[in-house]
Amino acid sequence: MLKVGLTGGIGAGKSEVSRLLVAAGAVLIDADKIAREVVEPGTPGLAAVVEAFGEDVLAPDGSLDRPKLGAVVFADAEKLAALNAIVHPLVGARSAELEQTASADAVVVHDVPLLTENGLAPLYDLVIVVDASPATQLDRLVRLRGMSEEDARARMAAQATREKRLAIADIVIDNDGPLEGLSERVAEVWADLERRARA
Repeated sequence: MLKVGLTGGIGAGKSEVSRLLVAAGAVLIDADKIAREVVEPGTPGLAAVVEAFGEDVLAPDGSLDRPKLGAVVFADAEKLAALNAIVHPLVGARSAELEQTASADAVVVHDVPLLTENGLAPLYDLVIVVDASPATQLDRLVRLRGMSEEDARARMAAQATREKRLAIADIVIDNDGPLEGLSERVAEVWADLERRARA
């Protein structure tokens, strides 16, 4: 089994890269998706978040109001750390469970937005960083996700710097250009990953 950590700044196009890798045959373990699952209504995770941040972070239906919680934690490093202390261990445990179900010769891609920030690179055989310039990230967040420029900049500032991400990369996928080029680059990377998994 080849364990790959996949990361990139918000708006860099990591989700598109993970989609292309899955299409090629990778087993995907999506930390963001798991992070949502571990705070669904009725979970110990949601109970812990409400205990830490109050009932205000709940939507009327009892689910987590993610935008409201985001507005609280992205503006305050201590609150963000408190949230991460609740969610990250739950995500780690569930990721390990999912990894154990993959075949012995699988390429398992862990899509982890905060891989750099949380010092998780040593957990993987190699790390792929999807890279885009800050100007490209900002443009995508505002134009494609409908964020205000202020919110987009705050989200980007809450993450590791581009330099710190690139420093832990074994493979860099440049995603500053059009999608066609991205597909070709991911195909090259996939061929490399398959070789490594067989070695």
